Amino acid sequence: MNEMNQTSVTKFLLLGFQTFQSVRIIILFCFLVFLFGTICGNLLIIWLVASNRSLQSPMYFFLTQLSLSDLLLTTDIVPNALYIIWNEGGAMSFSGCMTQYCFFASTEGSESFLLTIMSYDRYLAICNPLRYNTAMSSVLCITLISISWILSFFVALIETMSVAQFDFCGRNVIDHFFCDLVPLKKLSCSDTHFFEMEIFLLGVPFAFFPFVVITVSYVCIVRAVLRISTKTGRGKAFSTCSSHLAVVSIFYGTLFGSYLVPSKGKSLTVTVSLLYTVFTPMINPIIYSLKNKDIKDAVKKIFCNINENN
Repeated sequence: MNEMNQTSVTKFLLLGFQTFQSVRIIILFCFLVFLFGTICGNLLIIWLVASNRSLQSPMYFFLTQLSLSDLLLTTDIVPNALYIIWNEGGAMSFSGCMTQYCFFASTEGSESFLLTIMSYDRYLAICNPLRYNTAMSSVLCITLISISWILSFFVALIETMSVAQFDFCGRNVIDHFFCDLVPLKKLSCSDTHFFEMEIFLLGVPFAFFPFVVITVSYVCIVRAVLRISTKTGRGKAFSTCSSHLAVVSIFYGTLFGSYLVPSKGKSLTVTVSLLYTVFTPMINPIIYSLKNKDIKDAVKKIFCNINENN
């Protein structure tokens, strides 16, 4: 962090949803619902996998890591957003803003890698079922997860250190509800061409490469499923992938929409940001609960036990 930043910008003022003041209470209520739903839904997934022997498999182990990533993302963004909405704006220290962005970038990066690992897991299970248990060992699972978390954090730290070097020329008003890259870059008065090149180079392994791996995995999966002779077998194979494919579509749709669409108004920027920071972490466990038979059976078992006890 350079000297100018330390002397001229010590805190940022986040405006939140200034253009939506007439529905501020409704937005506040929606954020509370999303926060509660995200915490309950993702903790439920983690608890179900941990407590059910039938869910002790690599696929569900990776699912718990995805739920953990969603929990970290939500708790990094939403509580402070609630404070900003309630107070019609709020101040955040320079270091607090950089910390929030670092955790946000880290969880987004880890989710990208986790979705890629999960697609590879499904590829092995469907295309190479005889080798699955041997290939997807517990050691490999833990290694892949560890690499995704560690690599995501260090790349996010590099990005954050670069953002912290921006000159803001005394400007500290962020027209957003959290410290995101796009509004911070827009606020800066520095030449950001080198930083944009850095982001592009980091984006290849973190977004484009995983997207390619996922796409190739599903092309192979579809080809393998179509070769299954029975309709029941094809339906079962597709059902194991449908929930993951839905989550991938939402994640990359909002990610590309946020960072790769060059020109968009403030309302669209805020809407897309809401999708990948607030809506997606809540909807992921719902998708897996509705579309995954094993998860649905585990939930039904809980309710049956509750009814029996009553």
